[in-house]
Amino acid sequence: MQNLHKLLTIENSELAKILRFNLYGLAATLTKANQEYPFDAGCQVCEELLQELHQLLEPSLSDPRLLQEVGDLQPLQLTNGLKLLKLQETFNSDSELKSYLGNSCIQGQTDAEIWNEIHRKLLRVPEDVATLWRHKALELAQEVGAVVDNINLDELPFVRDEIIYPGLSGAVQAKGLCLSQTALVNAEISQTHLSENLYLIAGFLLLYIKFIEIDPDLHHALKSVFSFDVVSLSAKLEQRYQYIDALSDRLHRIQKIDENTDAVLNLYAWIDIDEAIHSLVFIPPAERYSWWGKLQKESRHLLKKAADKAVKAGNEVRLKQLSGLYADVCEFSKDDLQLDCGGNPGEVLTCLRVYAKINQQQYPGRVIFRTLR
Repeated sequence: MQNLHKLLTIENSELAKILRFNLYGLAATLTKANQEYPFDAGCQVCEELLQELHQLLEPSLSDPRLLQEVGDLQPLQLTNGLKLLKLQETFNSDSELKSYLGNSCIQGQTDAEIWNEIHRKLLRVPEDVATLWRHKALELAQEVGAVVDNINLDELPFVRDEIIYPGLSGAVQAKGLCLSQTALVNAEISQTHLSENLYLIAGFLLLYIKFIEIDPDLHHALKSVFSFDVVSLSAKLEQRYQYIDALSDRLHRIQKIDENTDAVLNLYAWIDIDEAIHSLVFIPPAERYSWWGKLQKESRHLLKKAADKAVKAGNEVRLKQLSGLYADVCEFSKDDLQLDCGGNPGEVLTCLRVYAKINQQQYPGRVIFRTLR
């Protein structure tokens, strides 16, 4: 850092100016990256490096000429030219949202990023809260000349067509997001060779793969991949690939067993695939009555069908989705995970795997719960 400091303090030096601008850019990039990958192994060292950069650049900030030069770098500034800055600030300051999302703030550097990041986060909060906020977001966007656009949408493959949230046109250009049956067909997933239930699970697989690509907040808590923690899929790429492989393997296994007449084996396979689907989580986990919660609930409906089929075949089956106070359900679970955010202290935040009792044999469930601290 000594030579960097020497060069930065040379007056009337174009090289010093170029170095300074690049260091500001590096600091902004590292700050953004550190926020997106909070669990990365290099996070602490990155923080220390940022402190060194700030100390290195700090003397420059007392020079009015340099402040003007930095001001000329407005494309690097998050606040420059952002028409949705008010929307971003209003969202970040909402205390009710923090109770569902933790301290996760909108970090978008363009209007399109802000619009998409806000609406993806709204998929994790209760539907009534999300609805109010979607109206508010649109009103603030319209104030700066934007108009709602239900055509300019990125498509995600699934078993039905659904606008998840609209895009914007006019003064602000931003794509929205939708579910698309056509995108599922284009991915060479055809319902012709799959039952209705398996077609939905195949839709989940492709939808999850696409969502993982666009949402850096997604984590997994699948025990067979990593049993000790909730893992970021954007920070740990190896974990991302392992989770997707596990989900795919369970789909293929259930497809083979579905052709088998053994209803109990079929039920075991559905419990496993349901666990894999519910193990794609956020921190804190999405609220049960959010868009995400309702989406994942569709898997539990399929699990119930498999249980009913096993009962009709003469088996005794009891499934229990674990919820409420952790102290009341911990006897039915094993290898649970704990977080210090979301929900209320001592409560189950999400049920990753249901508890099952099949023909007198018990199979523990698994949950994420909020610590009492």
